[in-house]
Amino acid sequence: MHDGSDSDAPAGTGPTGGDQTPDGPAGDDLARDDSDSSPDIHTTAGKLADLRNRMEEAAHAGSARAVEKQHARGKNTARERIEMLVDEGSFVEFDELARHRSTAFGMEQNRPYGDGVVTGIGMVNGRQIALFSQDVTVFGGSLGQVYGEKIVKIIDFALKTGCPLVGINEGGGARIQEGVVSLGLYGEIFRRNTHASGVIPQISLIMGAAAGGHVYSPALTDFTVMVDQTSQMFITGPDVIKTVTGEDVTMEELGGANSHNTKSGNAHYMASDESDAIDYVKALLSYLPQNNLDEPPTYEVDEPVYEVTDHDRTLDTLIPDSPNQPYDMRRLIETVLDDDEFLEVHPLFATNVVVGFGRLDGYPIGVVANQPMHLAGTLDIDASEKAARFVRTCDAFNIPVLTFVDVPGFLPGTDQEWNGIIRRGAKLIYAYSEATVPLVTVITRKAYGGAYDVMGSKHLGADVNIAWPTAQIAVMGAQGAVNILYRRDIAAAEDPEARRAELVTEYEDTLANPYVAAERGYVDAVIEPSRTRSAVAQALRALRTKRETLPPKKHGNIPL
Repeated sequence: MHDGSDSDAPAGTGPTGGDQTPDGPAGDDLARDDSDSSPDIHTTAGKLADLRNRMEEAAHAGSARAVEKQHARGKNTARERIEMLVDEGSFVEFDELARHRSTAFGMEQNRPYGDGVVTGIGMVNGRQIALFSQDVTVFGGSLGQVYGEKIVKIIDFALKTGCPLVGINEGGGARIQEGVVSLGLYGEIFRRNTHASGVIPQISLIMGAAAGGHVYSPALTDFTVMVDQTSQMFITGPDVIKTVTGEDVTMEELGGANSHNTKSGNAHYMASDESDAIDYVKALLSYLPQNNLDEPPTYEVDEPVYEVTDHDRTLDTLIPDSPNQPYDMRRLIETVLDDDEFLEVHPLFATNVVVGFGRLDGYPIGVVANQPMHLAGTLDIDASEKAARFVRTCDAFNIPVLTFVDVPGFLPGTDQEWNGIIRRGAKLIYAYSEATVPLVTVITRKAYGGAYDVMGSKHLGADVNIAWPTAQIAVMGAQGAVNILYRRDIAAAEDPEARRAELVTEYEDTLANPYVAAERGYVDAVIEPSRTRSAVAQALRALRTKRETLPPKKHGNIPL
């Protein structure tokens, strides 16, 4: 569980990503001075002086050399990262004086305070969070018993008080010297992450190499943020992969921020540096409630919401005349949201669908949208899972979901079929069907076949469904439908292309429009694009008191 890093890992790291020897980064220079110069702890003044000495040691648990190396790599220390995250002066530390109890391999000679992780509570923009920050300058950030117990304790505290949990991760796996107890504490952390899922927001920052067991806690949280070029996540490192499979791969190629943001989808944002990463986490927290029983934070809005502005009217020319010409869905998203502000999640992964947070009328909402600029906005395996995960996150934390639809269908191909598009596409059906938050859907153009159903349709339980006059709601596109329905007619025509064009126009006029669906109540209104912001705002305002309960059950069985 702890293979972790190797020769490419930060200096001072071993097979599990941390110098775990007794004379490691914490070093003998941090051993307590028990000479005659120590304070006389039999007096009150001496006891206070002794406490101050201990606190000073705890604040500088890593050696100066290890801290210098951290800074040389462009990275901050565990405590510096906390200072960057929380409001000034708000951090209250837990278990600052905790130390490991291991006596194996000479560990009793090196017992730094804190044991390699800083835990506590603080405020972010005046709202409480619980947090832990792993200290790679102490035992390489490797997890031992006390280290794990501190994280368990802060997660329990976050659950009891109903506040978000932020984990700042950098470490090389289980502490070898402490044996199976390290593995046991990993399991305790994972179980608590699981129990906290959907109860409190959980956000992970990956600020360096996170190897072995260190990667599973972030995988269980709601959002994971990585830093370009300086953070990596992997179960087994490049050396082990080379030995076992013969593959040559660097740490960055294997588990760098770019790989996890563009290929695996394990990370939700790739920051340019640690400051950018922390700013993104602060922005995320501004949209999220403290817990699942709380409402998301709201803000006063100065700009008009229920009247059509010149900015809104730009949407009337958004859709090209040709149904095959793409447009940027982000333009629509930003126009509808307050102040044109949109915090995108997973911006580099499965780019044929766009998800993220914004505000409308001062209230946070989650946005899911097909992106015609990539793969024509089709749904594939990755896009389906990305959207499903986001819808479920919003539903867990009482955030309404606004869906913009321009989807020609599911992406065809053997690669998609053999890799499980049926099962994995069904996750999006499941996510919308079980959601009880307000659901508003706007169909801008194509809504074809099963993908129409999947993208927040009335049939899956959406509350308000709106269409633009450019919407084409049909079993399939006109070209494909005509080729199937009128194959013989076209073949027998004197001018097949002219006949096909005539039939395509007839199909579009008859079926590929929003009005057939509107006649049946599948869409509640057909509106001019410029009215989208006001129409959605009115719908969400009406839905603020929505209450919906699902049939009682232990849990559903989502097609994982």
